[in-house]
Amino acid sequence: MERKNAWAKYDEAGLAKIEAFAKAYCAFLDGGKTERECVALAVKAAKENGFIDLNDAIAEGRALKAGDKVYVNWMNKSFVNFVIGQEPITAGMNIVGAHIDSPRIDVKQNPLYEDSDLVYLDTHYYGGIKKYQWVATPLSLHGVICKKDGTVVTVAIGEKDDDPVLYISDLLPHLAQEQMTKPAAKAIEGEELNLIIGGKPVKDMDSEDEKASVKAGVLAILKATYGVEEEDFLSAELEIVPAGKARDMGLDRSMIAAYGHDDRVCAYPSMQAVLDFEGVPQYTICAVLCDKEEIGSVGATGMNSMFFENIIAELCALCGENSNLAVRRALRNSRMLSSDVSAGFDPNFAAAFEKKNAAFLGRGVCFNKYTGSRGKSGSNDANAEYVAHLRKILDDEDVSFQTAELGRVDLGGGGTIAYMCAKYGMNVIDSGVAVLSMHALYEVISKVDLYEAYRCYCTFLRDAKPIA
Repeated sequence: MERKNAWAKYDEAGLAKIEAFAKAYCAFLDGGKTERECVALAVKAAKENGFIDLNDAIAEGRALKAGDKVYVNWMNKSFVNFVIGQEPITAGMNIVGAHIDSPRIDVKQNPLYEDSDLVYLDTHYYGGIKKYQWVATPLSLHGVICKKDGTVVTVAIGEKDDDPVLYISDLLPHLAQEQMTKPAAKAIEGEELNLIIGGKPVKDMDSEDEKASVKAGVLAILKATYGVEEEDFLSAELEIVPAGKARDMGLDRSMIAAYGHDDRVCAYPSMQAVLDFEGVPQYTICAVLCDKEEIGSVGATGMNSMFFENIIAELCALCGENSNLAVRRALRNSRMLSSDVSAGFDPNFAAAFEKKNAAFLGRGVCFNKYTGSRGKSGSNDANAEYVAHLRKILDDEDVSFQTAELGRVDLGGGGTIAYMCAKYGMNVIDSGVAVLSMHALYEVISKVDLYEAYRCYCTFLRDAKPIA
């Protein structure tokens, strides 16, 4: 059952649509290198498309009716948008859900120090990374510094053409004989991921402060540029990510190399499918872009929290169904695509895959009926009836799709937010885009897979129905 390459079905007009969508997606990637930046872009797009803040509707006691458009900015780290459907919300929703956090390196709370005339920020990596990939490459710093007076200072260093970049050093090969005998996981240790941010001493300091003169210079820059003191790092969230923009990849420009495809390559088309919906849907439609998936969906902004359920409770109340039972019915009767990436088959590492059940770049959106590891541990395993329904509605719209597992059975595996939503009893399946070099600084996807994912999400939001 080999799937056809999706590029082959497109004429010149269709290819132009693929390219336009890819260009808009790259702009989203370049402006959204952190979950906070992604939420800011999502809120801006929602307002431009006529969506209102759910909190405003709550404050006004506004009753919601079919066709109304609302969004939620949850702690500046997760985002949800809805279009209210014709059917009661207790009939269930059509939901697409993705995550907007990506593997990275975070700055510690007490990070700043000077050593041997260089100034560093001490760090702690976030999510599953190969630590050796993060050395000897240009890096940027994004995030917020929150001061005691309530001021929130936004930081973005290393992205503009005239910005300095930051850097984590590696050991030169001439002295690396011992390092190069270590396993890859040990070649660079977590405590060695120290970010170099300065190296020029301040002149005319008191002799007793001379040893910290480079650090003093960096603090002076932070004070002048952002108005912050060293102690303000205690209430900062600063993320270290690769510097630079998303780029076309391949001589035919068929692919995109960029940081953060996992999972923004699913988050962007999920959000956009709701924003672009025309008319009034039969069932309420929803896109949820959540945080913390890369570390287990924990915390107040992860899908393991109650934030999404609480939002649905507020929505039910404004739709005239203000009861705990209504919330349970709305969630139980919903249908969901857990929009997350899949591992693209890589001929360079073919032994890691089972080729008949692998996802290929260029063959359309990918469905993972189950994820988990080895004996399906930690997996959501979608019902066959639900898979059949999705096959039907996608084939009717000529959406190119494929099915896959995440590598060889005994080799590894992975998880998504699917099982956290399935706990309500709703039908859920993983659906996303195949990625090469997942969790690397620069991942690779096919533009046609991105566009087929968008078409898939649009079709699902419009046509998915309750399963008998």
